Amino acid sequence: MNGCLVCNQARLSRVGKCQHTGAMTSAVTRKQFSSDPPEHISRYPIPYKKDLPYDIVELMVEVETKGGFLPNVFKVLSHRPSEFRAFFAYYNALMNKETGALTKADRELIVVATSIHNHCLYCVVSHSALHRIYSKNPTLADQVTVNYESAQLNPRERAMLDFALAICRSDTITDAHFQELEAHGFDREDAWDIAAIASFFAMSNRLAHLTDMRPNTEFYSMGRVPREKDKDKGKDEGDDKGQCKAD
Repeated sequence: MNGCLVCNQARLSRVGKCQHTGAMTSAVTRKQFSSDPPEHISRYPIPYKKDLPYDIVELMVEVETKGGFLPNVFKVLSHRPSEFRAFFAYYNALMNKETGALTKADRELIVVATSIHNHCLYCVVSHSALHRIYSKNPTLADQVTVNYESAQLNPRERAMLDFALAICRSDTITDAHFQELEAHGFDREDAWDIAAIASFFAMSNRLAHLTDMRPNTEFYSMGRVPREKDKDKGKDEGDDKGQCKAD
């Protein structure tokens, strides 16, 4: 399981550019959401796929096919297609970039810490799931959700979240903030990344409040227990080691 549950990098990079609404193929037209939607995921109407632009439907189908379910944020934000495209284009630029000192797990932890400050259920639940997957740590996001100051963070993570929360609270940013980041290996461009993620998700948190967006139930268990294929892989590796030992 990977970040394709939230976005697919190649597809999202095109979604911001694609504005056409061409006729949908029969396969896309027939494709339904993999599970029935919960009783309430938004106070705004969720558009039918047949009424959405083709590029948005194509992205939804790909994300659902690869991840096994379609995160509700896609359904809710499709209420406004042009804003949907802009949202996911910026999301992709921030969360899937391959430069700078921030790992994917770092980025997700910033989202969790700032979203709990903003009381956003959707982002806390969904991005905690992604952090568990990227970090292979099933407990840290839960600790951060309760109180990041008492979580088992390393000094680097703590400095990163201290700065993210300073941005989130709209604290006055001084040179001391940058010096503290630099002491833990973050340069000025990394500081921008941390701040941009905190700022973008402040907007996302507020849209979730507006729409009363609810997380998919699938998020709650993601990354907490090994998947069957991971268990099988571990078993195979154990068998191989045992075989080598016997040899």
